[in-house]
Parts: sequence; structure tokens; C-alpha cells
Amino acid sequence: MNRRTGNRYSELPLRVAGNRTSMVSATPQSKDLFGKLSLAKGQASGTSERRTSFFGNASSGNQRNSFFGAYGGSEKIKDPRPLHDKAFIQQCIKQLCEFLSDNSFPGTITVKSLQSPSTKEFLKIFEFTLSLLDPTFQMPNARVEEEVPRIFRDLGYPFALSKSSMYSVGAPHTWPQVLGALVWLMDSARLFSCLREQDLLFSDFADDNTDVEEGVEYNKLFMDYSCESYNKFMQGADMFDEEDADYLNALKRLYNVDEEHLASQWERYQALAEEVERLEKESHKDPLMNKRTQKLHMQTDLQKLREYRDNLEAFKTNQDNKAASLTEELEATTLQRDSLKQEQARLQNILQNQKFTPADIERINRERNELQQTLDSLSRSLEETQQQLWAEEISVAKAKEEAEKDLAEYHKLARKLKLIPQSATNACGHDFEIRSLRDYSMAAMTEYKAHIQNPLRNMITDVEDEFNKLTNKKLSLQESLEQVKSNVSDKSNDVKQLKEQIRRLDEQLELDVQDIADEEERWAADIDSAESHKKLLEKKVMDGYDEAMEQLKAAQQQYHLVLQETKEERRTVSNNLASVLGVALNHLDIIEKNISDQAERLDRLHKEVLQQDEVDLKQMKAMMANYIAKANSFCSKTSRSET
Repeated sequence: MNRRTGNRYSELPLRVAGNRTSMVSATPQSKDLFGKLSLAKGQASGTSERRTSFFGNASSGNQRNSFFGAYGGSEKIKDPRPLHDKAFIQQCIKQLCEFLSDNSFPGTITVKSLQSPSTKEFLKIFEFTLSLLDPTFQMPNARVEEEVPRIFRDLGYPFALSKSSMYSVGAPHTWPQVLGALVWLMDSARLFSCLREQDLLFSDFADDNTDVEEGVEYNKLFMDYSCESYNKFMQGADMFDEEDADYLNALKRLYNVDEEHLASQWERYQALAEEVERLEKESHKDPLMNKRTQKLHMQTDLQKLREYRDNLEAFKTNQDNKAASLTEELEATTLQRDSLKQEQARLQNILQNQKFTPADIERINRERNELQQTLDSLSRSLEETQQQLWAEEISVAKAKEEAEKDLAEYHKLARKLKLIPQSATNACGHDFEIRSLRDYSMAAMTEYKAHIQNPLRNMITDVEDEFNKLTNKKLSLQESLEQVKSNVSDKSNDVKQLKEQIRRLDEQLELDVQDIADEEERWAADIDSAESHKKLLEKKVMDGYDEAMEQLKAAQQQYHLVLQETKEERRTVSNNLASVLGVALNHLDIIEKNISDQAERLDRLHKEVLQQDEVDLKQMKAMMANYIAKANSFCSKTSRSET
């Protein structure tokens, strides 16, 4: 089957969101695809509920009017594509950049430059894309801002381009509409290229096989599908899944599509895609392994190409020999038939000019029957030879088709290896693309060998040299790695020794910490004992002071009693006043002296206790300073040992 069924050449979104595949691309296209369209300018809005059919008058109810206006309205079609979506714009720019690079655009175009191109760049892209449709097209020099929208209208672009948008193509408010028009033109160029390839494919023997592709059965299927879809569309439907499925099944029955073969091919494609993805992921891990893998792939592909070339040459030689033998047999049979016809004419002439006896007539009839049988056998032999020749021609056509498939695989593999086009990365200026396989002469094969095989051999030699260089570099790196490993082993031994020293220092630190903890416990015990001693001394001092105060109070009480007795005795004993007064004064002096002596003794004892406490505190402060100095010196020694 030559035609792609159900493929969309454009990646733009459908008018109605869904997962169905459009069937329009499976229909036959006219040869004059890009001529001027005779559509009416007035087209109704996409949001209208009523449309006017060009098959009849306007209808009412739930039916729709036709997408093509019949009354000459001036309404414009609204572009359903999300041209203001940044993601969609980036996708369109990427598709346009890939399309230009695949078709060998003469200028330098990048995704960054297509974000806001100039008018000059737009005109170059427009002229290049239009030249793919019409090689004789030349861009007009004057009034470009009017000619470009007119050309789009003539090509059938359904949306309007304003004249003012041509003055500032790269502006943010005009570039999305211009980019949408370029993407539409790009899809048209792809479709036209596909149709042209289908027309040129096997053109030398395809004249007798157009009865199915362009004939009555195909046209009937397409017209039935179009009528059913249009009737449902006019009734208000937007989805045509059932019609698409029926149309696809009818096409499969018409072209004898093998579903199992398609399923197996799809599974094989998925397996190959997964394998390619896995290999691509593995190729990014190690550059040396990537080079080795590329070398193995190239060697395998080269060997396959050589085997395939040998098989093609052998098959071609065999087919040429068969065709030559069949031609010789056909010529011999034709000569024999001509000689038999001449003999028949001569005998017929003799029969008409002579008189024959019944025996001669019987003999002539017998000879005529024999000759007729011989002629029938030769006719059958000729028919068998023609059928065999036709079968051989069919096999040659199939061989050509297989050759075209293999050529497509070769081009796909070459593009994957970046060998084509001529400006590819690995092409090195060589043209590895095989334009066509129609010419099977030895001169063409020799030319392909000279243009493809010799540069490939040179590239393989370069890859082998690069591989040898990488191998030498790998050996040097391995030697460096061994040296580094030896250094690492030495350093690991040093690290082990350092770890052992650190372990010893840790043990010593633990012992020192234990000693410091014990010493701190001793110091804490000494501090507790000093505190208890201080408290005991304070208690004793307070007890002595209380006792002295009690004695003082007792002495005062006694003084008051004596003074009272003295007063009483002064009243009672007036004679003994002088003696008693002297005794009392003496006694008072003694008591006061005892009291002062006791107070001085208590003050002296208190001062001695305070001095002893101050000495103890000074000793404790000295011990604490000594402990802090020892701890600091130990920490400094530990840090120096660790460094």
C-alpha cells in the first residue's frame, strides 16, 4: 500500500479535542494541490450554532449550516490554534527549525533566532518553503507586504494575514499569527513532498496499478465516508469515530492489510525504540565506552551494508540472467511462430492453387491438425513465458520496493549516525545520501562505492586511529591509576598509624580525664570539709558571743540587784555607807574589767577565726587556679598531638 492511511502531517491540535485520527489524510489528493481555491471569502464563525449549506437553502432546527458560506458573508474564521500559548509557540518554532535543517536551508537558523525574527529572515524562510512547492517560484522585489498575504490566500490558507503584520514580523503581537501561517505552509510542503514521492515511486511500472488507488472502488469508499461524515456534521455532531472506524476497515479490506503483521511490526518498533533508548542512556555514562559502542555499531552496519550490497548484486545478476534467458526464449518462440505462419500461408496457397485427391486432403487435414496442435502448444508456451516474464517483472518490482525500503533504512541509520545531510556533524563534507536506486548499472554502483564506501572506509580508519589513541590514553590512565592506588595504599597505612596514635591518645585522654575527675572529687571533698569547718567555726563564734551576751545580761541584772540592795542598805545602813559604797565601787570596777576583758577576748578570737577562714579561701583559690592551669595545659597538649 503506497499511501499513508490515517497519518497527520501536522502536529497542530484538532478542532475538536479527542484521541481519534483524522481520515482526511488518507484520501487521494489532486495533482494541482496548491492552485488557487474557489472558496467563498465569507465564512461563518466557529462558535455559531447555525451554518449555511452550499448544497441547498438554509435549514432550521438543530442542523448546522455549511462551513463554506453560501450567502457571501464577510465574517472571518477564528483560528482554533492556541497561538498565544508559549508552550505551543515553542513547539511550533522547534518543528519549523527541524524542518528547515532537514531540507538543507541555506541560512543559519536556530531556535533562539526564531523567537523574534526580522522581516528579512521571515522572507528567506517563506521563499525557501514555497520553493519546495514550486521550484520556479521567485520572491517579488516590490510590495512584499501585499504579495505575501495574497500568496497565502491563493494557497488556501484559511485565516487572514493583515498587511500591517508584514512590517513588524517579529513583534510579540504579530509573530504568533505569522508563525502559524509558516507552520501551515511547512505542513503543506511536507504533504506535497510525500505525494510527489508516492507519484514517483515505481513510476516505470505503476501505470497499470492505478485502478485501486485512484479508481472506482477507492473513490466510492471516500465519497461514502465524506457523505456520512458531512450529514452527521450538518446534524450537529463533532465526533465521527464510527465513520472513521468503518472507513479504516474498508481501506484495510481494500488494500488487504495484515493486522498481525502490523502488530508484530509495532512490537518490533517498540522493542527497538526501548533498545535505542537504553543504548543512548548507556552511551552517556562513559565516553570511551560510547566510542567503542559507536565503533562496533559502525562495523556491524558496514558489514551489513556490504552483505546487503553483495546480495543485491547477486540478486541483480540472477534477475538479469533470468530476464536474458526469457528474452532469448521469447525471441526463439516468436521466430518459430513466424516461420510456422509462413509455412501455413505457403500451404494454404498451395491448397488454393492445386487440385487434391481425397488422400491428399486427408493428409493435409492431418498435417493441419498436427500443425494446429503444434501452434496451440507454442501459444500455450508463449502465454506461460509471458506469465513467467510478468512474474519476474513483479518480483523485480518487489525487489525495487525492498531496495527502496532498505534505502530508507540506510538514510535513517545515516541520519542517526549524523552522516547526512552533507552539513551533518560526522559527514565531514561528504555526501552519503543515495538519491535514487533506479539506475542499477555497474557505473552507478561504482559511483556509489566511490562516493560512499571510500569515505566510510576513511572514517572507519579515523575512528580506529582515534580508538588507538584512546586505548593508549587509557593505558596511561591505568598506569596513573595504579600509581594513585599505591599512593592511596601508603596513605591508608599512614591513616591507620594515625588512627592508632589517636586511639592511644584517646585512652590517655580517658585516663587523664578519670584522674581529673578523681582530683575534682577530692577537691570537692576538701571544699565540703572546709565549708563544714567554716560553718562549725561560725557556730562556735556565735555560741561564744551568745554566752558573752548572756553573761553581760546576767552581770547587768546582778548590777541592778546590787544597786538596789545598795540603795536599800543606804536607806537602812547609813553608817556603813562609805564602806559599802567603796566595796560596791570596787566590785563594780572588777566586774567592768572582767566584762571588757571578756569582750576583748571574744573580739580577738573572732578576728583569728576570720583570718583562718581568709587563709583557707586563699588556699582554695590557689588550688582552683592550679587545677585550671593544669586542665588548659592538658587540652593544649591533646590538640597538638591530634594535629
